[in-house]
Amino acid sequence: MADHGAGSPVGVPIRDKVIRLGQFLKLADLIDTGSEAKWVCAAGEISVNGVVETRRGRQLVAGDVVTREGRSAVVECA
Repeated sequence: MADHGAGSPVGVPIRDKVIRLGQFLKLADLIDTGSEAKWVCAAGEISVNGVVETRRGRQLVAGDVVTREGRSAVVECA
Protein backbone atom coordinates (compact mmCIF):
# COMPACT_ATOMS: atom_id res chain seq x y z
CA MET A 1 0.00 0.00 0.00
CA ALA A 2 1.11 3.54 -0.66
CA ASP A 3 2.10 5.58 2.38
CA HIS A 4 -0.44 8.38 2.53
CA GLY A 5 1.03 9.55 5.82
CA ALA A 6 -0.75 11.26 8.67
CA GLY A 7 -0.78 14.64 6.94
CA SER A 8 -3.20 15.96 4.38
CA PRO A 9 -5.32 13.50 2.43
CA VAL A 10 -4.09 12.48 -1.01
CA GLY A 11 -6.39 13.56 -3.83
CA VAL A 12 -7.72 10.66 -5.92
CA PRO A 13 -9.60 11.64 -9.10
CA ILE A 14 -12.64 9.63 -10.21
CA ARG A 15 -14.24 9.53 -13.68
CA ASP A 16 -17.88 9.83 -12.65
CA LYS A 17 -19.68 12.00 -10.11
CA VAL A 18 -19.97 9.14 -7.60
CA ILE A 19 -18.00 6.02 -6.71
CA ARG A 20 -18.70 3.17 -4.31
CA LEU A 21 -16.55 2.98 -1.21
CA GLY A 22 -15.22 -0.50 -2.05
CA GLN A 23 -14.05 0.67 -5.47
CA PHE A 24 -12.50 3.84 -4.07
CA LEU A 25 -10.51 1.96 -1.43
CA LYS A 26 -8.71 0.02 -4.17
CA LEU A 27 -8.33 3.04 -6.45
CA ALA A 28 -6.82 5.06 -3.58
CA ASP A 29 -4.47 2.18 -2.69
CA LEU A 30 -5.91 1.93 0.82
CA ILE A 31 -6.36 -1.83 0.28
CA ASP A 32 -4.40 -4.33 -1.79
CA THR A 33 -7.28 -6.18 -3.47
CA GLY A 34 -10.90 -5.41 -4.23
CA SER A 35 -12.09 -8.38 -2.20
CA GLU A 36 -10.37 -6.95 0.88
CA ALA A 37 -12.95 -4.11 0.97
CA LYS A 38 -15.63 -6.38 2.42
CA TRP A 39 -13.46 -7.36 5.37
CA VAL A 40 -11.97 -3.98 6.26
CA CYS A 41 -15.40 -2.32 6.12
CA ALA A 42 -17.01 -5.04 8.25
CA ALA A 43 -14.18 -4.73 10.78
CA GLY A 44 -14.84 -0.99 11.17
CA GLU A 45 -11.41 -0.03 9.81
CA ILE A 46 -12.76 2.59 7.39
CA SER A 47 -14.04 6.07 8.15
CA VAL A 48 -15.68 8.50 5.75
CA ASN A 49 -15.52 12.14 6.77
CA GLY A 50 -14.49 11.07 10.27
CA VAL A 51 -17.35 8.59 10.81
CA VAL A 52 -16.84 4.79 10.79
CA GLU A 53 -18.46 3.30 7.68
CA THR A 54 -19.25 -0.40 7.37
CA ARG A 55 -21.12 -0.28 4.04
CA ARG A 56 -18.68 -0.92 1.20
CA GLY A 57 -21.42 0.09 -1.25
CA ARG A 58 -21.71 3.60 0.18
CA GLN A 59 -21.73 6.23 -2.55
CA LEU A 60 -18.89 8.73 -2.30
CA VAL A 61 -18.82 12.16 -3.96
CA ALA A 62 -16.16 14.81 -4.50
CA GLY A 63 -14.81 16.11 -1.22
CA ASP A 64 -15.44 12.94 0.81
CA VAL A 65 -12.38 11.92 2.84
CA VAL A 66 -11.78 8.20 3.36
CA THR A 67 -9.36 7.05 6.07
CA ARG A 68 -7.83 3.70 6.99
CA GLU A 69 -5.06 3.17 9.53
CA GLY A 70 -4.07 6.84 9.56
CA ARG A 71 -3.87 7.12 5.75
CA SER A 72 -6.42 9.34 4.04
CA ALA A 73 -7.61 9.98 0.49
CA VAL A 74 -10.06 12.58 -0.74
CA VAL A 75 -12.43 12.01 -3.67
CA GLU A 76 -11.81 14.45 -6.52
CA CYS A 77 -13.62 14.82 -9.84
CA ALA A 78 -11.29 14.17 -12.78
